[in-house]
Amino acid sequence: MSDIEEIRRKKMQQLQQQASQQQNSQIESQKKQMEYESQKKRAMMQILTPEARARLANLRLTKPEFVEQIELQLIQLAQMGRINSKITDEQLKVLLKKLTGQKREIHITRK
Repeated sequence: MSDIEEIRRKKMQQLQQQASQQQNSQIESQKKQMEYESQKKRAMMQILTPEARARLANLRLTKPEFVEQIELQLIQLAQMGRINSKITDEQLKVLLKKLTGQKREIHITRK
């Protein structure tokens, strides 16, 4: 009986250690994600005007992956020194139109 209890106790300790390690790794990944987001937010504040940031925030509600790509591209351009001043809302509109490409307009005519 004591051997079985000893095995159960050891197994329980192993499971608790594994759970603790998983929890710690989740906490670490959350911290890294939060740090990444705060760095990205600071970079966007330096690159974009408030109006342009508001436009991206609105666009993020419908196309979060697209906005993520745009933000990464803007950060890369800024790091390379290709952005000299803050990007205004009008400049962002032009950039967004270029990136989305030409949308085909569908016209339906009834006969």
